[in-house]
Amino acid sequence: MNPEEIKKLSFGDLLNELIHYLEDKSYTQLTLVNYRRIIRKIEPFMIEHGINTYTPEIGMQYYAHYLIKNKLGTSYQKAIRTAIRRFNDFYYGMEYRIQQENQINLLSDKYEHVLEMFSTECAESGNKDITIESKKRFVRSFLKKCITLGCPNIQSLNPSYVTRACLALENKDGWAVVRRFLKSLSLRGTTKFDFSTIVPRYRRSINIPITYSEEEILRFERAINRTNDLGKRNYAMLLLATRLGMRSGDIAKLSLDELDFKHEKISLIQQKNGEMLHLPMLLEVRKALTDYINNARPRVTSNTVFLRHNAPYQGITTSVLRFETSKYFSLADVDISGKKHWPHTFRSSLASSMVNNDIPYEAVRTILGHSDPDAIKHYAKLDIEKLRECAIEVPRSSGSFKTFLDGGGQS
Repeated sequence: MNPEEIKKLSFGDLLNELIHYLEDKSYTQLTLVNYRRIIRKIEPFMIEHGINTYTPEIGMQYYAHYLIKNKLGTSYQKAIRTAIRRFNDFYYGMEYRIQQENQINLLSDKYEHVLEMFSTECAESGNKDITIESKKRFVRSFLKKCITLGCPNIQSLNPSYVTRACLALENKDGWAVVRRFLKSLSLRGTTKFDFSTIVPRYRRSINIPITYSEEEILRFERAINRTNDLGKRNYAMLLLATRLGMRSGDIAKLSLDELDFKHEKISLIQQKNGEMLHLPMLLEVRKALTDYINNARPRVTSNTVFLRHNAPYQGITTSVLRFETSKYFSLADVDISGKKHWPHTFRSSLASSMVNNDIPYEAVRTILGHSDPDAIKHYAKLDIEKLRECAIEVPRSSGSFKTFLDGGGQS
């Protein structure tokens, strides 16, 4: 049924078609009953207000009216919003969405045009898509600040707009990107002057990577209850982080084709740098993956390894990994006070374990899938024991300095 046919349906028929559609998505009967119960309440609202035909605007009007008339908890408000959004998406014939996507607030065409030219330059210089999108977010934020300050167009940029907009940016890492953007404008002749020289300099403070001990990570792994389907999934996906140091994005997108049980290896193209990565399928990892795929994974045609526990059975997102990681750190009673406790900390923890066990830095870099050879410098900060071996003994004081230390004064 095409969107135009859907829009001609009566309210009741429209609701029935939605329920049939969600049944095909493997929704449970309990969820379908709740959806039907929530959405059916819109029809009396339409009758009361003399409305004959449903439109998505009516659904949102009903929601606002219902909130005024009833005191609702946050979870039930979300349930109503979700049900109405599903109903509206179906009405428009939109592709099914698990979650509402964050909308990017685009700038006017005259600003978006120069931003696209900048992104093209970044692509030509070898930047990956994910890097380009990150840079565009920084520049878009900068331009929004300029517009707020009163800058009418890109040709009207001046030192005042540039300086104040930079200082208003919350993430100072963006200054380097803005500097390159302004340099690009100058070289293309879009701006009369090169304003890149007045962008403030920012050097990120050097932090020791956050790590957890092997004992803490083992406690974390043991906190996962593997007697149920959800636990089998979580154990398998988090073991890829704790034992192999895989990034969250690569775990979420991992496909069945990338698992080679015969040769006991995992081969994938990394999202971050587009480089091929080959990892050994360790015994514990192989057992966990086999247990999940054979005994707990939903029987669907999807090629993605890790799927949502509830219908619709689509691939997980990185937010699932973050949520489950935080949950098991708490269950394991691991001290996380003042420390990050996301999946990425397992990478630095694994690196720490390897370098302290005399694994060469280059091997660590390869295992963790870094394409930049300089990445090994990052791991040197973790090798505390080796750094102690390089410590130089403090020389004995002598001469006038010794006299000074002994309490003597200069004549």
